[in-house]
Amino acid sequence: MVFRPRKPTLRRPRGHPGGDGAVRPDRRAVGGAGAAAARAEKAGRPPKWSKRRLIDGIRWRVRVSSPWRDVPARYGPWQTVYGLFRRWRRDGTWAQILAGSQTRADAAGLITWEVNVDSTIMRAHKHAAGAMKKEICRPSRRLE
Repeated sequence: MVFRPRKPTLRRPRGHPGGDGAVRPDRRAVGGAGAAAARAEKAGRPPKWSKRRLIDGIRWRVRVSSPWRDVPARYGPWQTVYGLFRRWRRDGTWAQILAGSQTRADAAGLITWEVNVDSTIMRAHKHAAGAMKKEICRPSRRLE
């Protein structure tokens, strides 16, 4: 085994106000595109299912109105589909999507904002309202 010395690196002490412990001054990004790109990378495992497929699963479930456990496997595990739906419902993403689509449709003239009032009256039988019944029942005492 051949011993190869490491290249020297310049490290800042902990708590140094200069930043995140950039290793070499010649490769240091000072608030430019490199810093933004470093923040944009997400930590952790990459997603196994695309958002598009999960949203298709949510749309399938709403259209068919079945239980979450019946979502087909092609849309991903039902727990993942439901988790995305629940997370977006709690943080207001679905409300923003609805408001945005309504705004675009209204601007295009595709929505007619009308109010319809149904004034149909359904009457119950007179006995249901507590009316006096004719000769069906005898009074319990004599009227004088």
